[in-house]
Formats: sequence, structure tokens, C-alpha cells
Amino acid sequence: MKKLSNRQQLLLSAIALIMLMLFSLSIGRYSNNPLDAIRAILGRFDVIKQPDIAMENIIFHVRLPRIFGAVYVGAMLSLSGAVYQGIFKNPLVSPDILGVSSGASVGAAISILLGYGLIGRQIFAFIFGLLAVLLTTTIPKVFRNSSNMMMVLSGIIVGGFLSSVLAIMKFLAEEQTELSSIVFWQMGSVASIKGKEIIAISPIFMICSILLILLAWRINILSFGEVEAKTLGINVKKTRGIIIILTSLMTASAVSISGTIGWIGLIIPHLGRLTIGSDHTKLLPTTIIFGAIFMLIIDTLARTLTSLEIPLSILTGFVGAPTYAYLLYRQRTNVS
Repeated sequence: MKKLSNRQQLLLSAIALIMLMLFSLSIGRYSNNPLDAIRAILGRFDVIKQPDIAMENIIFHVRLPRIFGAVYVGAMLSLSGAVYQGIFKNPLVSPDILGVSSGASVGAAISILLGYGLIGRQIFAFIFGLLAVLLTTTIPKVFRNSSNMMMVLSGIIVGGFLSSVLAIMKFLAEEQTELSSIVFWQMGSVASIKGKEIIAISPIFMICSILLILLAWRINILSFGEVEAKTLGINVKKTRGIIIILTSLMTASAVSISGTIGWIGLIIPHLGRLTIGSDHTKLLPTTIIFGAIFMLIIDTLARTLTSLEIPLSILTGFVGAPTYAYLLYRQRTNVS
């Protein structure tokens, strides 16, 4: 059997994502009939007369923003993970381990305590997410140890400190209002995402994704090491700084609308490498689609498995941990 080319694999993945979005759009507590969803969409554009108004409102005001939210969050977190792993030459790195997610959550919590809206949450999440990355990358330089293990340990240190800061804010927060909002970020959910949130993060997702894909060949060079990159004429400090800003902005934007969701930025890049290889010019687009598919599946399960909404971080943990163990086993057997 002839092996599919990279473009064919990417095209099939994109088609699978579109089909999954259509399937998820027709699944829910109000109606599980795909024909009802199709009639609601056709009625929205006056193709058919006398549409189901209730179903139309659910599709366009609840399910569609939630589906796009899940797609955006999954794509941004997985892309950030792939980029971080490339520029830091460490397959164990992810937005969670580097402390970006924790920093963004602290920033979002501060904006909640100050009474700011979505834009305020995005700004504070970005600032504190970027500060977390700077702290994590500075600690190995202070100890003059740039090993992969030291980078991971630095991320654990920063993440643990920020978790304590977040716990203090939860302790000081108003129980009935602010505390419940802060807990939301830690559990992770896209249930309350509306159209304005999608409009707010769409430019960030589009611009940052396009720029990172254009910079993919530079990420390839950075993954070889600083000496090789400098030899090839790359300004390592400037290039790495731009890439970190772009990835931190994406992670912060994802956290600002969905809260902290683990594992995606760690396992999806590994899955992409097993499928398409380590070339970031091919890996980054694949990772975007894989992350969107994974997050959409998780969110669909979260809202349909039981009568209650299951927090996304619970399901990503249950699915992500065994999946990561399997991927590590696959890599070990391939090496041996």
C-alpha cells in the first residue's frame, strides 16, 4: 500500500476536523438529530421557511461558539507546545511545564479580582505568562546548567510558586463571585464562550500561527543548537525572543477564555512527530489540526457523557496520561 504524502495527510486531517465539527454541532441535550442542525443552519440563511427557532439559537449562540472555542484552544496550546519543544530542544517542555499556563492563570485571576473584562484578562494573562517563561529560562542561566532536566526543574519551581500565589488569591477572593470564577480557570471549560470571545482571539490565533509557520525553518535551525544557529547567521537571542512572545501570547489567549487545560501542549506535538516527522515546516500545521481535533473530541465528551458538565482538565488528564505513556513506549520500541 502506497504511503500517503505529507500534503495528503494534512488534507485528510483537515477534512476529519471539518467532519468532526459538523458532528459535534449536531450533538447535544436539546437535539441529537443532525437533520435538525442542518435545518437550523439553512433556516438561518433563509434557505428554508419556518425553521426551528430554538434549535437555531442553540446552534449559533451556544454550540458554534463553543466548537470554535475548543478548536482554537486546542490548536493554540498544541502549537505552542511544539514550538517550545523545538526552540528549547526539549521534548518534555510544554506551556504547562514552562509555567506559562500557571502564569497566565495568575494574570487572569488578578484581572478577575480587579473586575476587568475579557480584554483585561488577555492582557494580564499575556504579561504574567511571559514573565513565567522569562523566570523559567533565567534559572538555568543562574545555575549555569542548560540541561533538559534543569529546564524541567525550573518550570516546576516557577509553576509551584505561581500555584501558591494563585492559592493566596483564592483565599482572599469573594466566595460567591470571584472565587468561583478563579476556580473555573483551574478546571478548564469552553462552555461559557460566546461569539465576542471568538472574535477577540481570532486575530491573535491567525497572526501568531501564520508568523510561527513562516518562522518554522528558523525553529528547525534553533533546534540544532545555538552554535549551529549562529554559524548559519541566525540572531539567536532576537529570533528566540520573537518566537517566545508569539507562543506566550497564544497560550495566554487560550487560557484567558478556557482556563488551564493540561497535556495538550505535551502529547499532541509528540503525536505529530510520529505521524509527520520532526521538520517544523510540516510539523506545525499538522500539530494545529491534531490539537484542534483532540480538543474538540474532549469537549464533545465533556458535554455529552453525563448530565453534568465535566471539566476539561479532568478528561485531558484521563486521556492524555495513557496516550503519552503509549507514545513514549512507541518511541522506545522504534529506537530499539
